[in-house]
Amino acid sequence: MQRSTLVRGTAVTGAVAIALTLTSCAGSAAETAPTAADMEIGSVDLSADCPSTVVIQTDWNPEAEHGHLYELLKDDYTIDANTKAVSGPLMSDGEYTGVNVEIRAGGPAIGFQTVSAQMYQDDAITLGYVSTDEAIQLSSTTPTKAVFAPLDISPTMVMWDPATYPDVKTVDDVKGALSANGGVWRYFDGSAYIEYLKSAGLADASILDGSYDGTPSNFVAAGGKDMQQGFASAEPYVYQNEVSAWGKPVDFALIHDAGWQTYQSSMSVKADQFDELSPCLTKLVPVLQKAGVAYYEDPSAANALILELVDQYATGWTYTQGVADYSVKTQVDLGLVGNGPDSTYGNFDESRFDDFFTKASKVYTDLGTPPAAGYTPADLYTNEFIDTSISF
Repeated sequence: MQRSTLVRGTAVTGAVAIALTLTSCAGSAAETAPTAADMEIGSVDLSADCPSTVVIQTDWNPEAEHGHLYELLKDDYTIDANTKAVSGPLMSDGEYTGVNVEIRAGGPAIGFQTVSAQMYQDDAITLGYVSTDEAIQLSSTTPTKAVFAPLDISPTMVMWDPATYPDVKTVDDVKGALSANGGVWRYFDGSAYIEYLKSAGLADASILDGSYDGTPSNFVAAGGKDMQQGFASAEPYVYQNEVSAWGKPVDFALIHDAGWQTYQSSMSVKADQFDELSPCLTKLVPVLQKAGVAYYEDPSAANALILELVDQYATGWTYTQGVADYSVKTQVDLGLVGNGPDSTYGNFDESRFDDFFTKASKVYTDLGTPPAAGYTPADLYTNEFIDTSISF
């Protein structure tokens, strides 16, 4: 699922995007990370079981949806603006764990390719953000297995002008409203959820436009006639407060509520490294869970780092304190992050995963990229490393 490339109403040109990609070549910030040689290891010791630097590949520029990762770093970190990575001692509950962590930006920093592909190109990557739909689609070529779900519900949404469409409340209402008004639903070409909505009768070619490039220009130019893909935890604030040509509220509906219930940005390992990394994951995953809970209790330090990284990386991505604050509140208010149907943070719901696997497998089979032969949901995720006592 591609993330918006919104830049305060200005598109990043192709030439600039190419230049950014060329200056963001593969590399590691770990070489310049604080040594931590004199730090005392706390109650969680990862040094015997994990890589000396746990490398995490994200799927986009730094943003509040990634805050749980930046919570792993405190004041002791090094920023590498060339490789778009930040690294330092990996902390848990304020204590050193015996290893470093390196968090890498995705999107423009990796040429907009999938995290799965990046993981298979760079063996240094320990964990990557891989959404469930991506994991199913690419299971034959770059298989991954998810071990932790930082987001319970995907923020992916369709948004619209409430003044133009006052009666639209859910995805079910969109098709009829757009058809009657001659508008279109603009989305990133190749988004699998669109194929699902078509198969479910919730959308058809007459209202769909796959030309969305992440900028607000076409939405603004349509004057409210069109609808658009986005993240519920960002664009509603941005369009009302930071896109001056729009400057008013938008309404939205989550794609999750229409039945496409992918786990967005699940932290995953390469399938062929699962056994090797299992001793590490046994200790590391609860650390990730605790970091997520701590971040949403007090996101101030991690958000300050996120804003610093956005400034230092200079990919064309604009991110403000207002967006970060809105994102954290919205993630919690909408249940995008939380305990899900039980009392545990970060685990996967078995029945939901099974249902989504069935839906997504059909979509990808129809598109000519079926899941790997014989694959079942158990090949794509596990809850075995989750500490069930950690919750919001």
